[in-house]
Amino acid sequence: MSLRGLRLGWMLAIYVFLYLPIATLVVYSFNDSKMVTLWSGFTLHWYGDVFRDRDLMEALGLSLRIAFSSATTSVVLGTMAAFALVRFQQFRGKSLLQSMVNAPLVMPDVIVGLSLLLLLVALQRALGVPERGAMTIWLGHTVLGMAYATVVVQSRLQEMNRSLEEAALDLGARPWKVFTAITLPLISQALVSAWLLTFTVSLDDVVISAFLSGPGSNTLPIVIFARAKLGLNPSVNVIATLTVLLVGVCVLAGSLWLSRREKQLARELAAAMREP
Repeated sequence: MSLRGLRLGWMLAIYVFLYLPIATLVVYSFNDSKMVTLWSGFTLHWYGDVFRDRDLMEALGLSLRIAFSSATTSVVLGTMAAFALVRFQQFRGKSLLQSMVNAPLVMPDVIVGLSLLLLLVALQRALGVPERGAMTIWLGHTVLGMAYATVVVQSRLQEMNRSLEEAALDLGARPWKVFTAITLPLISQALVSAWLLTFTVSLDDVVISAFLSGPGSNTLPIVIFARAKLGLNPSVNVIATLTVLLVGVCVLAGSLWLSRREKQLARELAAAMREP
């Protein structure tokens, strides 16, 4: 076997290992049997049952709202932290800030969830707020998502050429104008990537959500996990398939936008270099 064939075979094996379980889940969402491992025919009635399942639909809606809001907040806070770590070379507490930003990435989710629960319980006893529910889940997901967003944006800022920003400042542009007209477009790809990553992390989280949820505020992963204890049925496969479809569409749309944006920036830079 040639080296090229070996590489191709290895790549196919990796894809099969990663995506065969997901493909199996999608196929069995059309299974007519109530047994998730026993195929008895093709049907679509489980999809209708899912849309009539009020608990699942409410959990899905809550998960999407929390994922959207926490991803947006995480990108904003993560971008601010990344700018502080990259653009300010030395300041008191920089090493501590870097360590605190990276801590949620390497710390087990159960530790993060338990720590946040103890903090929020102490705040509720002292101040009366916040009540455990959607707000506390959003706070927990924002803490975790900010760490991911900071790493993504920080890596883009470190490799970005600052000559365009310096040239704009030399020509009299104000710092805010430089940020909105030059810096923000240059890091837009990293911002989109960070948003998609944090959105997926929030939508997928079980442990932190379980610690911080309250009555009537169960996210979709918590509902699925609770039902899995009693025995799975194809309705769970259906909701998982719809989630995979939603995330896949978002990732595909983001990838296409990033590709077009990268080509556009390359053309603009090439045109700027050709100008006398």
